[in-house]
Formats: sequence, structure tokens, C-alpha cells
Amino acid sequence: MTELEEKTERLQEMLDKNGFDMVILNAQHNFAWLTGGSSNAVDQSRENGVASLMVTRTGKRFILTNTIEIDRMLCEELSSEGFEPVTISWQDEKADQASVLRRVRSVVGPNARIATDIQMFADVPAIEGKVAACRYRLTTDERARYSRLGRDASEAMDRTAKVVEPGETEVQIAEKLRNELALDGISSVVTLVAADDRIAKFRHPVPTGNRWNKGLLMVTCAKRFGLIASLSRIVYVGAVPDDLRRRTEAAANVNAAMLDATRLGATGSEIYSAAAAAYEREGFPDEINRHHQGGAAGYRTRDWVAHPQSSETVNEYQGFAWNPSITGTKVEETVIVNADGIEVITASPEFPRIVAVINGREYFSPGVLSI
Repeated sequence: MTELEEKTERLQEMLDKNGFDMVILNAQHNFAWLTGGSSNAVDQSRENGVASLMVTRTGKRFILTNTIEIDRMLCEELSSEGFEPVTISWQDEKADQASVLRRVRSVVGPNARIATDIQMFADVPAIEGKVAACRYRLTTDERARYSRLGRDASEAMDRTAKVVEPGETEVQIAEKLRNELALDGISSVVTLVAADDRIAKFRHPVPTGNRWNKGLLMVTCAKRFGLIASLSRIVYVGAVPDDLRRRTEAAANVNAAMLDATRLGATGSEIYSAAAAAYEREGFPDEINRHHQGGAAGYRTRDWVAHPQSSETVNEYQGFAWNPSITGTKVEETVIVNADGIEVITASPEFPRIVAVINGREYFSPGVLSI
């Protein structure tokens, strides 16, 4: 079974279970998921794409787009062998969404029960949550692509750490990181950089003109073929201060506790509880209240975030990115869950490793790199 066939079957089962005849996937992340990494993006400021994929309960697949986009889609993004083309004039598309829905019904039937991933039409239910559940278990091909992405993103981060220089602004450093990622065909959908005191001040340090002197935090959510891997790294000029080292080791121990709790069938609330207990053991009980701890990952930076009431469960071959932080430091890696535990896909060979042993298992987190 091909990746496309496997994902189509998942959608068919979801449609049958929920009583729908067709689902329309228009969100950019869902388009990338079903096609194995193709894109319907033109305007990156929108969640919607310029083409939609339609899958019926019987397994038929269509691509719906306007006359502007259809030729490029079939030439560069996907094949008519996998998706039957359905077109609409751009004038009708812009004039009235009801025209688009009528075009859809001309294919699937006037009485078909239709759903969309994100809201597209009045009175047509949006079921992104149910579509997301179809994405959670990564296919064999996806796991290979995700592992390569994690490796390439971490290597790009390592290269950036070698070329950044004290005195540069956070904006300049962010551009160096984006450039290193771009060399491997990766875009950074989230890029955070904090120099010196901004590391402790802000959990989401959008790059500014602040100049780097001693401590530097770099964060990326790295995207390629639709998949997103997240990682954070800290660099320090000279000897790493004892307090920064202690706090980073504490954050690494929280990360290890969360990784150990990320087992098949575990709920988000259980993993959150493991994090809270670890913060308590490390002597930083209030830090869990200062930022979320991360969650499930894949075609979105986070599909869901662990919190005290989260009932979402861990699936086999699902991606996760945990990001425990203690004021002044942060640890973040992306992993894939399997029956035996977890595989870290963003490990950086150039950064020191912090080792934690929990229940007989070793867990590794990145330490602070002294330059």
C-alpha cells in the first residue's frame, strides 16, 4: 500500500464513522499531509490554500482549484493519476463561495453529506479535529522524512552556532539561522532569538535589534515537505555560569521526565503531571506556570499541547516536541514515539549532552555550548 492509499483509507474510515460522504481538505498542513509533502500555498499569511483535495467515502480523490492554479498543480505538485482535477473559474470562485460548493456537489451529488477540514462554507461542518487524528500516526515514509528533517535542522543549528558572532543583533542571527536552514530546503516557520537578559525576560523572544554579548538562545520550528521539527539551543561566550548550567540541567531533567512519560496510550494530562512533579523535584515548582510544555507535533508546530485537563493520547509513530523552560534557559527537542520508547530526531552532535536516567532508560538533552 502506498502512502497515499494508506492515508486515503484513514480518511474513508473517519468519514464512515462520522456519517459523511466527502471531506474537503483546504488547510495547507492537510494538503501537505495527504500528498506526502506537496503544497497548495501561495499566500503564506493564510491557513487556506489555493487548491483543495476532496476524498469520498468510496475512496475517490479529486483536486479542486481555479483556472489560474490547475496547470501548475498538476505539473509541479501532484498527478492527475492520484487526483482527478475539478476546476472552477477564478471569477466564480471570487464572486461567491456558494458557486464553489455547487461545483463540489456537481461531482459528489446534490445530497452528499460534505465536511471540510477548516471552515469554508456556511452550513458545512468543519472537522479539523477528526482529520488531525488521521495524521497522528506517521507512515513509514513520513518517519524517514521526519528523521531527515530533524537531522538537517539540528545540523543547520550547529552550523549557525559556529558562524554567529558577539556584537551581532538578534535579527542578524535569525537571518543566519534561516539561511543555514534554507541551504537544506528548510523554512523556519517560527524563529526566536534572545541575547543575554532577554532570555530570562521573555518566553517568546521575537528577534530585535538587541546585540548579543554573552548568552544566546536560538529557536526554530523547521519545516520541510509540510513536516515541522522544533528545537532550541543556547550558546555562551566563555565559561558557562554555574547558575545557567544548573538551571539547564534542571530543565533537561524535566524534559527527560516528559519523554519517559510519553508512552503509548498516555494522556496529555499524565505527561503534564510528570512535568509538574519534575519541576517540583528540581526546585522550580512555579516555572510550569510560565510557559506551556509542548505537545504533539507533525504537520503543525503543535497538534495539541499537554495541560492538566488534556485527554489526548499518545499514538505509536507520533511526533512530539517538548519544550520545558526555567527562567533564563530552555530545552527543546523533537522525537518520534515507537513501541520501545522514543527516538530523538533533532539531536545536535556539536552541543554537549545532558544525560538523565529514569526507570533504567537514558534520556539526552542539549546542554549549553561554550564558545
